[in-house]
Amino acid sequence: MSMNVALRIPLRFTKMHGAGNDFVVLDRRGDPAPLDPERCRTMADRHTGIGCDQILTIEPPRSADAAASYRIWNADGSSAQQCGNGARCVAAWVLRDSVTLDPERCLADRFELDSPAGTHAVQVLDLHHYRIAMGRPVFEPARIPLHGFATAQAEYALAFGGEMLAVGAVSMGNPHAVIEVDDVDAAPVDTFGPALQRHAAFPESVNAGFVQIVARDRIRLRVYERGVGETLACGSGACAAAAVLMRRGRIDRDVAVDLPGGTLRIAWPDDAADISMSGPTAFVFEGAWLQ
Repeated sequence: MSMNVALRIPLRFTKMHGAGNDFVVLDRRGDPAPLDPERCRTMADRHTGIGCDQILTIEPPRSADAAASYRIWNADGSSAQQCGNGARCVAAWVLRDSVTLDPERCLADRFELDSPAGTHAVQVLDLHHYRIAMGRPVFEPARIPLHGFATAQAEYALAFGGEMLAVGAVSMGNPHAVIEVDDVDAAPVDTFGPALQRHAAFPESVNAGFVQIVARDRIRLRVYERGVGETLACGSGACAAAAVLMRRGRIDRDVAVDLPGGTLRIAWPDDAADISMSGPTAFVFEGAWLQ
């Protein structure tokens, strides 16, 4: 009796996380073709796949001085423009890879990475902590994008569930809404998050952040992300929340951001400077996915 057995080619991957925001990292430098959405959804499924918030693909650099570029795929198969925790994980992966390939010519403690949002300077603080230059926050409504407002405001009043909701808005390469709350543990993240993502004011949806001020140098944050849901940490969301509150004068220009999965450090010296994010990374395991 003969049997036709489909040959499955294993796909090598690395599982990583940054403050609990977890990723499947794929080396696509030899095959930079975009992943299809269904493959991303299957891979990200926590019951039948590998399981992750996002998939990161390492690809050849696009700019002359970058060590590599990367793309970001959400658990629902959609693509993303920015991911701060992912950027740190990519930095750690690329640094480790350079040491493995040639220990005498490995990357220095400062290098650059290309993301869908631009080129980012990386500083290696130690083998488990990295600082990423995340670019300048963008507050112009048309560039967030945020519909219904011609000029940037500290707060936007949005009609929401029969009431008016005060929302901050900013782009970090991806759109963010920031809602200040008294107690982040009691914030209606699971209901307001998806409702904000469907709001007509945000034509490309939005990452919804709920932030509590603890002190001028510390805030607490939960984020309901596009294409994923609530995550244990969101690096671009931490930058967004800090930038909105800094512009209002509510907090200092260098703050700790406590998220469910860990703490990030956000520094923005002035409005003309890049905002930077520092935080941890971790390698969890390596594996082969049978497609």
